Amino acid sequence: MKLNQLDTEKVNQNSLHIDEMSTIDILKTINNEDQKVAFAVQDVILQIAQAVDCIYEKMCLGGRLIYVGAGTSGRLGILDASECPPTYGVEPTLIQGIIAGGIKAVTQAVEGAEDSKQLAQIDLEKINLNDKDVVCGIAASGRTPYVIAGLQYVRKIGCSTISLCCVQNGEISKYANYPIEVVVGPEVVTGSTRMKAGTAQKMVLNMISTSVMIKRGKVFGNLMVDVQPTNEKLKMRAVSIVCQSVDCDEAEATRLLNKSKFNVKIAILMGLTGKDEIECQEALEKNKGNISLTVRSFL
Repeated sequence: MKLNQLDTEKVNQNSLHIDEMSTIDILKTINNEDQKVAFAVQDVILQIAQAVDCIYEKMCLGGRLIYVGAGTSGRLGILDASECPPTYGVEPTLIQGIIAGGIKAVTQAVEGAEDSKQLAQIDLEKINLNDKDVVCGIAASGRTPYVIAGLQYVRKIGCSTISLCCVQNGEISKYANYPIEVVVGPEVVTGSTRMKAGTAQKMVLNMISTSVMIKRGKVFGNLMVDVQPTNEKLKMRAVSIVCQSVDCDEAEATRLLNKSKFNVKIAILMGLTGKDEIECQEALEKNKGNISLTVRSFL
C-alpha cells in the first residue's frame, strides 16, 4: 500500500486552510478532530478487552507486558510502562517499553532505527523473553518494520502478541493474536500522528494497563491502594485513601498506616476488619491482593 493511501496519511478536508485561520479557529479545528478519538476507541472495546484478559492471564502465570514501538508510538509505550510502578506498586520489569533507537530516541529522532528489523530482535533478546510474556507492538501507520520484526520474533518464542495501530487492515495486525485498529482518520496536520493517532494510542494503553491493574487487585472501589508513599504528596494521598476506605479521620488513618509500615492495603484491611497485620497479610495473599474479596473472606 502506498503511503498516501494509509488512513493516517490522508488529507483532512476540515483543515485544508488551517494556515490561514485565526488562533481560535486553529484551536477549534484541532478540538473538533480530537473529539472523534474517543468514539474511535469505543468501536474497539471488545478487542481491547480480549487483549486485557490475555495479559492478566499471563501475568498470573508470571508473565510480563512488553510494549514495542518507534517514534511517538515507542515513547507512549515507555510512558505507560513507567507510570505503573509509582501508581500501582509493581516491579519496573512487569511492564516495560522498548523503543527503536534506545533511550536516546525518547527525546531525539534516531534516523533509520524504525526501519531496522535486526535491531528489534537484538533489543528483545536483551530482556530474556519467555512464552508467558505478552508483547504489544505499537505503530500508528501499522507498517513500521522494527515493530513487525519484533512481533515476528516473539511469536517464534511463543509469546502472545497484541498490535495497536490507527489504520484499517494494518500490516502489524497480521502478526498479532489480538489486533487493535483504532481508525481516527486524517490528522489536522497531514501525517502528524502524534496528534489524533497518538491520543488514541495513549487512551488504549492507559485502558489496557489500568484494567490489568484493577484485575490484579491494585484498586479498591476506585482508589489506587497499591500507591507507593515515597514522598510527602504520596504519603498524604495514602492517608486520604485510608480515610475514604475505612471512613475514619486522618489521625486514625495515620495510626493504621504506621502500624502497617505504610502498606496502604494492609492498613485498610486492619481498619475494616479489626484483624492484625499478619492475619490481614496472609488473607490478602490468599485472595490475590483483592481487598474486597479479602474482606468477604473474614465474614
